[in-house]
Amino acid sequence: MSGPASLRPTLPGRLYADPEIFAREQRDVFEAMWFCAVRSADVDRPGRFRTVTVGRESVLVTRDRDGVARAFLNVCRHRGATLCTDESGEVKRTFRCPYHAWSYDLDGRLAAAPNLARMPDVDRTEYGLVPVAVREWLGYVWVCLAGEPPSFEEDVVGACTERLGDAEKIGNYQIADLAVGRRIRYDVRANWKLIIENFMECYHCATIHPELVDVLPEFSRGYAAQSSVGHGAEFGPRIEGFTVDGSAGLDRIPTVDEDQDRRYFAITVKPQVFINLVPDHVILHRMFPLAVDRTIVECDWLYLPRVVAEGRDVSRSVELFDRVNRQDFDACERCQPAMSSRAYARGGVLVPSEHHITEFHEWVERRLTGGSGAH
Repeated sequence: MSGPASLRPTLPGRLYADPEIFAREQRDVFEAMWFCAVRSADVDRPGRFRTVTVGRESVLVTRDRDGVARAFLNVCRHRGATLCTDESGEVKRTFRCPYHAWSYDLDGRLAAAPNLARMPDVDRTEYGLVPVAVREWLGYVWVCLAGEPPSFEEDVVGACTERLGDAEKIGNYQIADLAVGRRIRYDVRANWKLIIENFMECYHCATIHPELVDVLPEFSRGYAAQSSVGHGAEFGPRIEGFTVDGSAGLDRIPTVDEDQDRRYFAITVKPQVFINLVPDHVILHRMFPLAVDRTIVECDWLYLPRVVAEGRDVSRSVELFDRVNRQDFDACERCQPAMSSRAYARGGVLVPSEHHITEFHEWVERRLTGGSGAH
């Protein structure tokens, strides 16, 4: 018997709780798509590096002597030891394995090893680090583990264009040129899909986000900005800036146009990026799914460089979305245990203001059944 026409089904609970499903997602989603790894400024000179988890792999992101961003599987080719055990750091010339001292140039080529001179038949490129595809965009290094990466323009740039309705809109925020004013790392005990679904809808906003609804009063009606193309939620009439108390923000990004002023725009770039746009700063979330019920979220608050260089007080704008994040993640953590309940075996329902989440669910199902799911 069909249910009421106003409700639509969600994914079943096992898709959020089954480790085997998560293993398929690691392979068919995170290791097959473009993945936003690090802020370019985190590897701003040759030899600086960060290691990040992408699917089942540890990926080493660095910059070579010519200043080109590079990424490699973080595995020594000799006996498989983890090459860089630190999350971040800097080397002068080579990455040296702590096990048997095999060393690799910043371009991944095998540079040295004990007794290597006695092995003239060893090809230093063939036995170099395994490279990973790299693109830099919006001031971030994106990586893809797939042998044949999908189109970056369609999957990543296209997601922003599709949401904003105009390819030029995202460029107005000068995201690549902004500086990190604050970074907060959250350890969320919930499945990555619950976090995406939460970000996409605002049916919950009036219930758990009082500060956000004060700044963006239209959210009290339950319709998220992402539910329609090109829509930005408008600041309340007495709100001066996107801050926890509605007070004035910081220096406005000068290229933001009139249609973007005093508005908040949100973009989901599948599978693991949220972009939040307001006139004076950008908030960018990167998710790192580590287990079926655990996701690390790294959130950057980005401002004009002079705001950060002058040590301006960014606390009121950071506090607003930090509260929103904690409220959201607490809600996701409350949902996670119920994903294994018999009450949720067939899933739940979506109300009309959440119906756009159906497209995300259809995308997940295509990825899990072998479809490309590009859009």
